[in-house]
Amino acid sequence: MEYFIYCRDRADSLDLRMRLNEDHWTFMDGYAEEMIARGPTFPAEGDGVSGSMHIVDLPDAAAAQRFAFEEPNYKAGVYRDVLIRRWRNTLGRTMWEYAGTTAGFGRFLIIAHGGPEAVADLEAEQRRYLEDGFRDRLIAYGPLLAEDGVTWLGTAVLAELPDRAAAEAMMAGEPYARAGRYESVEIHDWQCGGRPAD
Repeated sequence: MEYFIYCRDRADSLDLRMRLNEDHWTFMDGYAEEMIARGPTFPAEGDGVSGSMHIVDLPDAAAAQRFAFEEPNYKAGVYRDVLIRRWRNTLGRTMWEYAGTTAGFGRFLIIAHGGPEAVADLEAEQRRYLEDGFRDRLIAYGPLLAEDGVTWLGTAVLAELPDRAAAEAMMAGEPYARAGRYESVEIHDWQCGGRPAD
């Protein structure tokens, strides 16, 4: 089962986060084979880190809870809240298999939250829109799902695009957005995570 986990940092927790880097990486080393994507997010303006995203293949909900809440940053109080959703890997690859990298482009994590009457009846149209128009820019994407693995709760996208305006435009034209199915859409500056190469 694939899970999307996004942890938002508390204000003024950057120093604590930095002190815990090695503990965090060591913990994540234990999930190297299960990891689909990972990395920190950053505020659109200003310095610091705004959160941490992981997409990981785990056996069940209990394993997802352990992954999220036994992680050193969480246990030490770096995060103010944690979002855990089932997810489906529409492209069927990890972030390390993404072949792009365009100089000057930014990478973005987009979390689109379904509204109270969300229905996943536009999935095929969404796939055509994203893959026909943005195939070379998509690192990963897929639906956010309830624990039943069926009930649609939104969409998560990792994309490499010229800038934030391009990310906003891509999501404005996305079928669920045009149909008014999203309650809110978050666009975060993001970078691929992991232990720095020596």
